[in-house]
Amino acid sequence: MSHYPDSSFLVSCYLPDANTPTAKAYLLALTVPLAFNALQALEVRNAFELGVFRGLFSAADAASAFTNLQHDVQSGRLLRTVINWPLIFRYALILSRRHSATTGARSLDILHVATAKTLRATDFISFDTRQRTLATGVGLKVGP
Repeated sequence: MSHYPDSSFLVSCYLPDANTPTAKAYLLALTVPLAFNALQALEVRNAFELGVFRGLFSAADAASAFTNLQHDVQSGRLLRTVINWPLIFRYALILSRRHSATTGARSLDILHVATAKTLRATDFISFDTRQRTLATGVGLKVGP
């Protein structure tokens, strides 16, 4: 799996925000599927629900976004990826020890980067500054 998107990128693909034009352009230019795992699914779904709670969009908008995401999983644009969670957590502990004091990376940031590295991704797709810094620090190409 060569491209790993974090939830900030994925949410911008399905619901309008300041990053949506960039996210959609990047997504349309890709010719390979994106990794999609349980952590991303949880974070994206929760972001949709939190957006409703915060009044950023309607429940119908969130439901439509989730349907579109499911369609992308079914079509293969997002490729369900099985994760070895014990391995991810072991690597995340190493990343935390080596990088958190200098990057300010949070636990979920570290888990996403550890997952990308474990999947042997070459590209890490995120709008999150901390994740981008950490991903660059461990040798991933960062986009968009």
